[in-house]
Order: sequence, then C-alpha cells, then structure tokens
Amino acid sequence: MFTNNVEEKKVEYLELIYDLIFVYLIGRNSSLIHHVENGFISMDLFITYILCTLVIIQIWNFTTLYINRYGSNGLAEHVCVFINMYLLYYMADGTRVHWQEYYYRYNVAWGLILVNLAVQHYLKMRQKSKEAPWEMAQIKNSMWILLTEAGIIFLSLPLYALTKLPFSPLGMVFGIVATALSGKVNQLVPVDFMHLTERAMLYVVFTFGEMIIGIASYFEGGFGFNTIYFSLMAFLIVTALFLSYGVIYDHLIDREQSTNATGYMLIHVFLILALNNITTALEFMREEEVDLVKKSAFLIGSFLLYYVCLFLTERYAKERMRLNKKYVTILVSLAVAFVALMGIFYRQMYVNIAITLVFALVVLGMLFRFWKTVVQKNDILTRVKDGENHE
Repeated sequence: MFTNNVEEKKVEYLELIYDLIFVYLIGRNSSLIHHVENGFISMDLFITYILCTLVIIQIWNFTTLYINRYGSNGLAEHVCVFINMYLLYYMADGTRVHWQEYYYRYNVAWGLILVNLAVQHYLKMRQKSKEAPWEMAQIKNSMWILLTEAGIIFLSLPLYALTKLPFSPLGMVFGIVATALSGKVNQLVPVDFMHLTERAMLYVVFTFGEMIIGIASYFEGGFGFNTIYFSLMAFLIVTALFLSYGVIYDHLIDREQSTNATGYMLIHVFLILALNNITTALEFMREEEVDLVKKSAFLIGSFLLYYVCLFLTERYAKERMRLNKKYVTILVSLAVAFVALMGIFYRQMYVNIAITLVFALVVLGMLFRFWKTVVQKNDILTRVKDGENHE
C-alpha cells in the first residue's frame, strides 16, 4: 500500500520550457506523412512517422518520470535539461522524408539524450544511497533501461553502415517493454500523481494546439460554403475531443491516489500518437488526391485509438467515478455504429465529417451526463448521511 506524505510537486518553468521543443517536434514528425504517393502515405514514411513519434514521446516520458520522482529544480538539473533540448534539435533536423541521410545525426543525438538521463539517475543514486536506500533498486533499474537502450542505438550505427538497415528502433521497443515490465520495481518509489497527471495533460494540450494549427488549412480557399462547412466541422471535432479529455481529467481521475503510474504514462504515449494521427486524418479529408477508402480508414482507426486510450485512463478514476457496464455497452455500440456509417458514406466527405462530429459530440455528452449523474447521487447520499447523523 502506497503512502503519500510528500508535499505536492509543482510544475516548474523548466518543465514548461522543455515541453515547448516537443511542440516543434510534433510538427516535424507530422510533416513526414504529408507526402502522398499513389493516393496515400507510403508505407515506409508511415512507419518512420510512427517510430519517430513514439521515440519523442518516450524521451518526454523518461524525463518527466525522473523529474517527478527526483527533480529538485537545481543547477545540475537545469544544465542536463538544456543539453537535451539542444540534442533534440538535432533529432528534429533529422526527421525528414529522406531520413537515411540524417540517420547518424539523429541516432547519436538520441543515444546521448538517454546517456544524459542515465547520468542524472547516477548522480541521484549517489545522493540517495544513504538518505533513501530503499530507492536504489528503482534508480538502478531506470539506469539499466536507459543505458541498454542507448547501447542498442549506438550499436545500430556500425550495423547501418554495413547493412543499410535501421536497427535503432529496437532500442525504443526495448525501452517500452522494459518500462512496462518494471511495475513492481517502480512501486518502490511512487510518483506524485497530481504532478504527473498535470504534466501529461499539458503535453496533451500542446498536441491539441498543434491540431488547431493543422486544421487552419480548412480556412483557406476564400469565403464560401465549403470553407465554412469544413472549417466549422473540423473545429467542433477538435473541441469535442479536447472537452472529452477535460471531463475525464478534471472530474473522473483520482489525482490524489498513490501509484507508480507506469500504465498511465504508457496509455498517454499512444493517446498522443492518436491525436497526431487525427490531425493528419482531418487534413486529408479535403484533399482529393488522397484515396477515399484509405483516408476514411485512417480517420476511423485514429479516432478509435484515441477513445480506447482515453477510456483506459479510467482505471485511474475514483472508484465511484468508474464507468459502469451500461455506459460501456452504450459507448461500444456507438463506436460500432460510427464505423458502420463511416464505411457506408466513405465517398461523401460532407457526410463523413458530419458523422465524425456527431460521434465525438455524443461521446462527450455521455461522459458529461455520467459525471453529472454520479455527482447528483453523491450529493443525495451525503444529504442522507447528514440527516442520519443529525437524528
């Protein structure tokens, strides 16, 4: 059983500045899938986009968890963060359609970022060895994951020179799997969940900001019905998605619980990936050169991934705020209807985007109704208990 007697950690300016470079990286990654060939994104570029997005989110994840557990906002921490910010620019510069020409630059920077994070853990281990020896296992495990992943990345450099095959993504896969399997070790040092949820929320907000920038293309083309219709629909879709996340974050998640939050962070890795996909999928809807079937399937898949991840966070909700079977059944039925209608009307982009908006609004309405119903029930129970106590 966790105990949480530590004062709530505040999000520092350093963390916000660090997050700003990820806004730039989101844009760089998204640029990979704006090159349409034969009606859709080439498979090579799409895989590159997925891998680059997961790599960047993983780096943010590692850094955020370190700052949450051990951050002191000291000079050494500032220096390490700014070094990694500088290295992230090299990764962003190497995020290109012709990534092969930048493979060494990208991966050297990536490996050095992980080594930097491992050094921070080592310095913290020396400090904590006497004052908090129970934290040693968690720190050493994190160092092992970081250094092993960095080793795989550096080993990929000579292998790429020999074979022209990029093995560095295996490092990212190792990092995700090793982190997922480290739940018991991470329990030794529970995170400040309130701080962590706020950091994850801010990254989601930045991603929504990139989405708003992405749909700005809907306002191009003069003042006419098409411009107004598609821009309004896209804006309302983004608004509904954002508010759905907001209802769960603000009203359902138990932000005061004590947990290692490994699952919460992994869920957000794929939730942010889904949001990036939705941005591109919405941009594709007006582009006639993009294959109708493929762009509809891309939009459907991205939406379903987002909502699956969103509702998976519900496992971190307050016990009385968890969705019951009735709501789950209704939401699943809505998803099935959404997929069916999108399949039927895949040739009609006017109808397609309207169905998407209705689906997003109905899910938002269901979430809001569930929250209000639970609040009303709790108020009634509170009044009944108060009445019993007075008697």
